[in-house]
Amino acid sequence: MWPGLVGKGSPGAEPCIDLDTMLELTTKAEVNGIKFDGVDIFLFDPHISIDSSDDDLKQLADKIRSRNLVVGSVVAPVWPPTGGGSAMGGEEDRKKFVEQVRKGCRIAKKLRELGIRPYGVVRIDSASSVEEWDKDPKANTKRIAETFREAAKVAEDSGERLAAEGEICWGGMHSWREMVHLLELVDRPQTVGFQADMAHTLLYTLGYNAERDALLPPDYDWKDKKKLDKALMKLTAALRPWTIDFHIAQNDGTVHGSGTHDKTGRHCLVNAPNGKLNIPHHAGFWLRDEHRKLTKQFFHICWDGCMFPNDVMMKQETWNDILRAMIGVRDAHGWNALG
Repeated sequence: MWPGLVGKGSPGAEPCIDLDTMLELTTKAEVNGIKFDGVDIFLFDPHISIDSSDDDLKQLADKIRSRNLVVGSVVAPVWPPTGGGSAMGGEEDRKKFVEQVRKGCRIAKKLRELGIRPYGVVRIDSASSVEEWDKDPKANTKRIAETFREAAKVAEDSGERLAAEGEICWGGMHSWREMVHLLELVDRPQTVGFQADMAHTLLYTLGYNAERDALLPPDYDWKDKKKLDKALMKLTAALRPWTIDFHIAQNDGTVHGSGTHDKTGRHCLVNAPNGKLNIPHHAGFWLRDEHRKLTKQFFHICWDGCMFPNDVMMKQETWNDILRAMIGVRDAHGWNALG
């Protein structure tokens, strides 16, 4: 549901799209009789307050259940503009970060208890800029890892897992190599993993904000599909063992920012003519291991249209196209937990 909020609502940005509208668009989407099973949610106003009471959460669960949907992953508002703080900041910043994770895990646990959330993780990131991180990379990555370990303790108390979403805009998580290094430093593989977004991880291959970690040359010709596959194979081989949450997305090889959100991998329409990814094919790099065997590391997949313009979001065709793409991924790589 966060495409209705992220990069919106701040001065100069488009207004937020309310939760009821986002749920309605989700519910109305249909392709050959198949509909969305559920939604991932952002724990931030005006959708869902991070300080929601138990009664508020029961009302939310009833609202989502009435639409024949469930909840999957939830996004903890760990960033300074949303009440959190930098994971590599001072003591007060890091305390705010962990507190937002604690509140997010409480909500995630309560939604499980209410029977509306059968799977999913709590999503986080470093809430730190690459520019600030670059002033002292070693010390800042160490500090982020320490903060993530504190957050892991909180998550474990609630029976939750944390997924760090790698994006080129988050310091210490802005390249595939730095992301792996951070996860290894955190060293809580049962609790802290990676959340892979196909649009953001494509930018990892280009080395945007981390040229030395580029897997494709500056003059790369996008017509050379074999070279792209080779780069993505190396990237996914490093990050797939850590991956516990997955976003279907398309990217045209460029960056985009809006409102308070810094430039990151641009999310395009799934059928964008300039999209660089073959979604079902490249999703398999994350969902299958090097032997092409399904990893079965998570029970649901999500789509991400972060910072889609509102006029695009309000077209039912957009949602149907996304659902069609996700069905394509499920047809190619899906599995049944019951056998």
